[in-house]
Amino acid sequence: MKFTDGHWQLREGLTRLRPAEVESVEAGERSLTVYAPAKRIVHRGDTLNQPLFTITFSSPALGIIGVRVRHHSGGRPPRPAYKLNEGDEHPVKVEVDAETARLTSGGLTVVIALNGPWNVRFERDGRFVTGSAAGSVGLITDVAGRTYVHEQLALGVGETVYGLGERFGPLVKNGQVVDIWNADGGTSSEQAYKNVPFYLSSAGYGVLVDTPAHVSFELGSEVVSRNQFSVEGQELSYYVIDGPTPKEVLTRYTGLTGRPARVPSWSMGLWLSTSFTTDYNEPTVTSFVDGMAERDLPLSVFHFDCFWMRQFHWCDFLWDPAAFPDPAGMLQRLKARGLRISLWINPYIAQRSVLFEEGRELGYLLKRADGSVWQWDMWQAGMGIVDFTNPAATAWFRSKLQALIDIGVDCFKTDFGERIPTEDVVWSDGADPGRMHNYYPHLYNEAVFDLLRDNRGEGDALLFARSATAGGQQFPVHWGGDCESTFEAMAESLRGGLSLAASGFGYWSHDIGGFEGTPDPAVFKRWVPFGLLSSHSRLHGSGSYRVPWAFNDEAVDVLRSFTKLKLSLMPYLAVAASEAHTAGTPMMRPMVLEFPSDPAVAYLDRQYMLGPELLVAPVMSAEGETRFYLPEGLWTDLLTGERLAGSRWVTRTYGFDRLPLLVRQGAVVAFGSVDDRPEYDWVEDVELRWFEPVEGEVGRVRLPGPDGETAAVIELTLVDGAPQSRVVEGVCERYEVKVVLGG
Repeated sequence: MKFTDGHWQLREGLTRLRPAEVESVEAGERSLTVYAPAKRIVHRGDTLNQPLFTITFSSPALGIIGVRVRHHSGGRPPRPAYKLNEGDEHPVKVEVDAETARLTSGGLTVVIALNGPWNVRFERDGRFVTGSAAGSVGLITDVAGRTYVHEQLALGVGETVYGLGERFGPLVKNGQVVDIWNADGGTSSEQAYKNVPFYLSSAGYGVLVDTPAHVSFELGSEVVSRNQFSVEGQELSYYVIDGPTPKEVLTRYTGLTGRPARVPSWSMGLWLSTSFTTDYNEPTVTSFVDGMAERDLPLSVFHFDCFWMRQFHWCDFLWDPAAFPDPAGMLQRLKARGLRISLWINPYIAQRSVLFEEGRELGYLLKRADGSVWQWDMWQAGMGIVDFTNPAATAWFRSKLQALIDIGVDCFKTDFGERIPTEDVVWSDGADPGRMHNYYPHLYNEAVFDLLRDNRGEGDALLFARSATAGGQQFPVHWGGDCESTFEAMAESLRGGLSLAASGFGYWSHDIGGFEGTPDPAVFKRWVPFGLLSSHSRLHGSGSYRVPWAFNDEAVDVLRSFTKLKLSLMPYLAVAASEAHTAGTPMMRPMVLEFPSDPAVAYLDRQYMLGPELLVAPVMSAEGETRFYLPEGLWTDLLTGERLAGSRWVTRTYGFDRLPLLVRQGAVVAFGSVDDRPEYDWVEDVELRWFEPVEGEVGRVRLPGPDGETAAVIELTLVDGAPQSRVVEGVCERYEVKVVLGG
């Protein structure tokens, strides 16, 4: 929310209080509490009728400093709140002298000036990182008496900002106004399904605003030298998270909000869907699966979208008997062919569903203030919303899904969760409706994910989720929502995925070919490599099928080629996936995560790193001409062997069977011996391709076991031009080393 009219004035009808100076400071063993009146105190009389801000500084984890700004503190404890991993034992140093109060955690120190105007600095090893200067903190009151607290943190010259959830506009958020408010708005607007009040700075720090309520960010757009964020109410809490590298920031951030769960290997194979409003039944499904097998197209997961249930009955979790007369038998027939099964669900219960009256009688649906069920017709006629703040309602919802798991369902596509009302609603546990709007999908996805984990065990549970907020990365995977079937939508989808990656989400997917409409064959064929070089890969659409032979024979060939390439890369991809789980480093990485010191990568949003070694630049034109940037060093085209020098832009034209897929010099990329499924022994008969090694340098590669743990580490050296290798950890008896010197 913008409060000012230019640099000098407030907007009409607004008043503002600001901390003018520090009146006193109280040092705790691990915290600092600062008292700051709204004007300078010259004599005792100035303390009368005088607002006072209470600002507390603390550290929940090493390298993270929390700030809590309060005006009036007598309100009820806000609910819901993010579940943060606080309280771990780590050293915190508190110092107070005549000039400053200081709190240090790891390499990060907050320095509060005790004399003169309000001035707070965050420093790393004595150097300024960001800060809150005079006028940065404020309490705004509007003509209706509503209050808002804002903070403004310094934005340095050349500093760029990323994150804030899955946002489809420019990757760099400088100059934007971003509202943290989940919405079902597609991929072509400022709205987002996944809003995360966290931004990542190129200066090597991050900021998390600690509330699931609506947060407004003005990123160099109200005060151009500051990032402003504000919330309604009387207090504001946020955390400054140190790096100094962007990866280290994400490691600390996901340590605080929750690391992405480990995903099962089968989930990284190819998914095929019935699509949304298409006509389908068991023979249709069988024909799709047969068609994939006949064309040597490896398939790992089959997904049934909405109409596996009867129209107007969503969600009753009962199969349409006309289309699927023997669901249990059908699922077993599909599973006998090596497939996993995914089903579409949502948390909305249509009035015609057999579950509506049951949920109403039990009190499991969201209510209005008068005790009636909150209903509308926007998605399903007369639908109600499951109240996941009620443990009994959560258990009831899970019991309906358990019946599906019992007949062979492996995972669920947890659609929707964004259009959660805030007016005239009462949650079972008394939660604040404004805070529940963004937090609802967290409870929804958590309920389903935990059920799958209870059934399948750690590391084998998986969702395909659309909505989320901070911490939602714990319940993977997430996909990009409803995009058009165009090259422009392909580009905006990638921007959304890279923004989400910069927000702590380790895995991400999208609808290959686009969702809305039917893609031109050129769009489909260009989207296929992008989809297969993402962490998760799904063929899905709205009103038309996405089987490749619906486009042309070349589409079949392109899909086969890149599906097999991805499956052969599983030893490499599984290591990247384990880094997401253990360190919070996403599989698909904005270039700035891997090359933070290269200023040329700051704004790149049409290319990314897949894991630490592979650069991917999807082609987004029918003609195939594309332009991409290579950071410093020598790069090798994985598909052609061409060598390209870095620190420059490259323009190339590619056929549908190619795209820029480059490997860093010195990288050791592990290729498996299997290309028809993702689940195999990633240490057996592995080929290690060592790209452009330099004499005297050492290459290392980690090979994963089935649970992502290290099965072996192999060290490579070049002696007189010949590769020498040895296993320095674990066991790997059958491997081949291939030195790639380019074409």
